Amino acid sequence: MATVAITGAGRGIGLEITRQHVEAGDRVLALVRNPEGASALADLAAASGGKLTVHQMDVGDTASVNAGAADSGSDAVDVLYNVAGVAGPEGAELESADWDAWDDTFRIMVQGPLRVLQAFLPRLGAGSKVINISSQLAASTWPYGGYYAYAGAKAALNRTMRSVAIDLKDKGVIVGLVHPGWVQTEMGGDGADITPTESAAGIRKVAADWTLETSGDFLKWNGEPHAW
Repeated sequence: MATVAITGAGRGIGLEITRQHVEAGDRVLALVRNPEGASALADLAAASGGKLTVHQMDVGDTASVNAGAADSGSDAVDVLYNVAGVAGPEGAELESADWDAWDDTFRIMVQGPLRVLQAFLPRLGAGSKVINISSQLAASTWPYGGYYAYAGAKAALNRTMRSVAIDLKDKGVIVGLVHPGWVQTEMGGDGADITPTESAAGIRKVAADWTLETSGDFLKWNGEPHAW
């Protein structure tokens, strides 16, 4: 049995990763900004026999992250999934950017995962894994325009976590970056390529197979390397 912590566990990919780990018999710490609004997660926790506990955490707020991590206990964490994110500003960012929305995007999707990692770092040891949900939009090979704030934040997350991977190598902590696929979630839309179930299963397998030698790599949900 592994102990896993998951941000953004209340919906979409995060909820499905949570569900699959519970079904596998793992101990799951579900971290969500608004537990009261996460009814599906509450139902899953109620049926888990104590394997799943829910903890309030807003990854964009340092005090909330520290409080949520403390509330989740002190047990060692085998896998930490940084899933929580936002879609970023809407509309034409070239002509007129919403700078407050830009700030929120970077605060949540770049600073947020690092805040969470810092809060859990004392509970990560040799063989622990930090799996960060990135996006194909983070890659310089992405052939389309638009999504400036979102793409920029994911690219910054990749570079930040690549540096973290280097700095944690001596401790034996493995850091990974995963493009989850184009997923049928609230953010991805109904016309996306794969279901949350498929994405989560792929991410879990990729996480299980990750080694210290490949720490800091950027992979697709199916295990293939992602161009960067």
